[in-house]
Amino acid sequence: MFRFINCIYNVIRRIINFCIDKHRKSCNRRSKSMSTEAKIKAEIEALKAHDLDTQDLYREVCAILFFRYGITPTANKLYQFVRKGSMSAPAEALARFWSDLREKSRVRIEHPDLPEGLKAAAGELVVSLWSQAQTSAQDGLVIFRQEAQDKVTESLQSVAAADQARIAAEVESKQTREALRAANERILDLERDLAGERSRTEALEQQIELARRQQITLEVALSDARKDYSAELEKYRQELRRTEERLDASEKRALLEIDHERQMTVKVQRELLQLRNSSLENEEQLRLELDSCKSELAKVRQMLGAAEGKQDELRAGNEKHLEELAALRQTLVQQETRLALLQREVELAQLASKQLQERIASKPTMLRAPRRNRKV
Repeated sequence: MFRFINCIYNVIRRIINFCIDKHRKSCNRRSKSMSTEAKIKAEIEALKAHDLDTQDLYREVCAILFFRYGITPTANKLYQFVRKGSMSAPAEALARFWSDLREKSRVRIEHPDLPEGLKAAAGELVVSLWSQAQTSAQDGLVIFRQEAQDKVTESLQSVAAADQARIAAEVESKQTREALRAANERILDLERDLAGERSRTEALEQQIELARRQQITLEVALSDARKDYSAELEKYRQELRRTEERLDASEKRALLEIDHERQMTVKVQRELLQLRNSSLENEEQLRLELDSCKSELAKVRQMLGAAEGKQDELRAGNEKHLEELAALRQTLVQQETRLALLQREVELAQLASKQLQERIASKPTMLRAPRRNRKV
């Protein structure tokens, strides 16, 4: 008997463990894929595709909620998920589901040697054990759900932290890439500069080599020039000696010429003294002549003043004659103008007389014409 009860207890424990494991798997699946409600709706939509009766559909939904997801079905939940038929349909289906579940969950112990009272007591014991096991399973399930929710929260937090760390790592990686790109560009620029500096260095080395060759050539030319300079210097020294000798001779000649010039200077000074004396005498004569010239000049100025007075009188007379001449010219112009006017009047009078004569000459002809007509 105790073995039988122990076996039943083990079976119930295995069932509870199986339910807990199944629930854990379902929780893991829900955390990995979609939420519970979305999954329930998906299964209900799959059931609707089989064209089941309304009551059968509600019973299947009750089984899914109770056995798969551990949710106690109610009429409102059933109608909220299915939304088919009237409000009495989910209540009726729920009542049938609970009655079928109680009928199926009732434990019946069939043994030929056991009395009926013991069978009933054993059945009630199994039922009570089942109820206690289910209650403990529900409590464990609640605790497990709470732990799972905590783990999910921790996982979400760790995922958020990991995302932040990933974003920071991406930003750092991007910055590192940009720094690496800038460093590569800098390296390329430095390599280009280095190549330019190398080419410049090679050019400078070539210039230095050319300068060395030119220096060697210049040193050879300098040694040749020094030799030539030494020879030329010796020539210049000899020429300088000759020049000094010529200068000594020239100096002697210059001293002789200076002595001669001194003698000539004394002679010239004597002649100059004589000229000064004669110039003083001439100056006195010139002063006398100048005084006589000044007196004559005064007389000439007086005569010139008288001539200028006469010239002014003549100028005044000429101006008067010019004014009279201008008046006569103006009178002559006026008379010429009058004469032209008179000539014009005479011409007009002659023209008028001609016209009058023509008119007079034409009148007799006009009178004679009718007489001829009469004769005819």
